[in-house]
Amino acid sequence: MNDDEVARRLAEVRRRIADAGGDPGAVEVVAVTKGFGPWAVRAGRAAGLRVVGENYAQELLAKAADTADMDVHWHYLGAVQRRKVRALAPVVACWQAVSRVEEGEAIAAAAPGAAVFVEVDVTGIAGRPGVAPEDAPALVATLQAMGLDVRGVMGVGPPGPPGQARSAFRMLAETKQRLGLAELSAGMSDDLEVAVAEGSTMVRVGRALFGDRPLGGHPAH
Repeated sequence: MNDDEVARRLAEVRRRIADAGGDPGAVEVVAVTKGFGPWAVRAGRAAGLRVVGENYAQELLAKAADTADMDVHWHYLGAVQRRKVRALAPVVACWQAVSRVEEGEAIAAAAPGAAVFVEVDVTGIAGRPGVAPEDAPALVATLQAMGLDVRGVMGVGPPGPPGQARSAFRMLAETKQRLGLAELSAGMSDDLEVAVAEGSTMVRVGRALFGDRPLGGHPAH
């Protein structure tokens, strides 16, 4: 996968955003590089993507060190493990998956005023991370009281055909509106059209940009 191919794939992602009724210049594309090497960060940056998402602390820290010469806006997409927050804080620009008060406390202590998203579970699937929609307002208010910059909400659609995610993404959009937040991070490689049609302002894309992950890599986005 070379820089030209990644740029071609990014153009295709932006075309899909436009076809779904979104503004390709306004919907942020987060390049999800988990499972890929630092080359993916560099290729995404060469294509004009500044925001890069990672799900695992050690992977993020290693790639950040390898690409320290580049202007990269790192978004941490994984579950917030309090013991790793202090190591991540100097590098992470935005924490996208805050779902508990304790996580917010750890972030506020290590990175006062940090940008965060509240992860909302809109599927009801057992074991899925995220705060219940009805509990999101209280969590947002608590995080804001800590001085954190709550930018928006994020969520993951249910497994299955993309169309099945529509009601979940609509619930996320309604939660964002009700809370008066600016951003909605929803939609990945397979279901970004549905998310954009329902009001997503940010899509998290890995496979559509960089191809299939190496054998043994982490689950696809």
